[in-house]
Amino acid sequence: MNQKGLPMPAYGYARVSSDGQCLDAQRQALKAAGAVTVFAEKLSGASAANRKELAKVLAKLQPGDVLLVTRLDRLARSTRDLLNVLDAVSKAGAAFRSLADAWADTSTAHGRLMLTVLGGLAEFERELIKTRTSEGRIRAKARGVHMGRSSALNQNQQREAVARIEAGDLLTDIARTLFPTRPSHD
Repeated sequence: MNQKGLPMPAYGYARVSSDGQCLDAQRQALKAAGAVTVFAEKLSGASAANRKELAKVLAKLQPGDVLLVTRLDRLARSTRDLLNVLDAVSKAGAAFRSLADAWADTSTAHGRLMLTVLGGLAEFERELIKTRTSEGRIRAKARGVHMGRSSALNQNQQREAVARIEAGDLLTDIARTLFPTRPSHD
């Protein structure tokens, strides 16, 4: 409720994956649920960066507002993506509700609990991935696998560079002879 006792605005977000699909059913359901404006787009949800209408509605949210979607898969393609969007909604002081997923309603204690559990599971999954990657890196290094970017110099060039440095040559002169095709910044 706002200062005048009126309910805060609810904004809808509708998305379909291709031009052949229709947004009408989502728009109608969101309007019926109280959305004053529906932000809609026709594109794949694979990349959150491309969803300009989602960015617009997230930027419009104010404390007390509600973001409505018909189903979670219209908002996010992964748990991580969902949690990122919900974090943006929360930082705006707004609530989130999915019409088809009653448990996904951050305006209720039950919904906040469910999304907190989801967030915890996602964080646990990230830690497992981090641990597995770290262990894999350690095993690869033990097998002699070089990590990171490969050297721009072969072993003979490296030995030549070290010898010239020890002989007192200027680094810029060494670089010019080892990388003659690179543009000079003189």
